[in-house]
Amino acid sequence: MSYLATAALQAAVYRRLREDGALAALVGDAIYDAMPVAAPAGLYVSLGPEEVRDAGDMTAGGAVHDFVVSVLSGAEAAGGFGAVKAAAVAVSEALEAADMALDRGHLAGLWFLRARARRAENGAGRRVDLTFRARIDLG
Repeated sequence: MSYLATAALQAAVYRRLREDGALAALVGDAIYDAMPVAAPAGLYVSLGPEEVRDAGDMTAGGAVHDFVVSVLSGAEAAGGFGAVKAAAVAVSEALEAADMALDRGHLAGLWFLRARARRAENGAGRRVDLTFRARIDLG
């Protein structure tokens, strides 16, 4: 198993989302790798949990990373999911179309796996959790 490229993948995903114009038009610069102490007002994007599995072989190391990117809204968006889903689409388009270079390893592929839309924990806001799979070769 190799967890060597996890920081490189996270940095590349964060950079790609920050540079995407369509996403910026919807959430501005409210894209977080580490959440602020107080949840931001309005619509925002946060990098979330990750699971990693070995994908190496006899020729080189590698791993499959399943990671979550969340789009969230505060209580002021209690009227519905429209804006949150539009931003989730922008996240998906930004990542699926990306040719991201990693500081360590090679991104062999990145795919959308699933999404879950729901009310936030307090019931007032909305959230969409998008799960992606990245295959990284270390050879």
